[in-house]
Amino acid sequence: MNVKKTASIGIAAVVSILTSTGASAVEGVAIEAGNGNGVDVGRVAVQWDWRRPFYQGQNWHLGAYWDLGLGYWNDNAAPGQNNDLYEIGLTPVFRVQRDAGVFKGFYAEAALGAHLLSKTSIDERRMSTAFLFGSHLGVGYRFGAKGANELSTRRTQRTRLLPCAG
Repeated sequence: MNVKKTASIGIAAVVSILTSTGASAVEGVAIEAGNGNGVDVGRVAVQWDWRRPFYQGQNWHLGAYWDLGLGYWNDNAAPGQNNDLYEIGLTPVFRVQRDAGVFKGFYAEAALGAHLLSKTSIDERRMSTAFLFGSHLGVGYRFGAKGANELSTRRTQRTRLLPCAG
């Protein structure tokens, strides 16, 4: 299956999910930057809540939100090798957050979502397919009026990059 056909199927799936969840307006924007295995990654994402928490405790809750992102990977590849690629991903993110008390605003989150890459290699590393599952674990703090701002750190992973054979 070529990348354009796969991308079309992916976009159709995203639109289907968005319309089935009743998502009407973007509630957040994330700007992310990082580096791993010598590859620089930048990403911009839009986010919206699932509206109701799964569980509401006395001072905390378990909630979720969708994260729809577009990323760019760049590596200083040798001549003749691919040095960049683009990524689009849709990820449900689950978050445990304090609502009151000493640690109000602190949270931990975990996610597993689907990602589509524009190419299956970067530098000497290759992926077995353009469709990957990505995950992240993170911790952060919400602050400002109604917790509208947040600062977090995440450990993000796509499938393992394998060295090229031959």
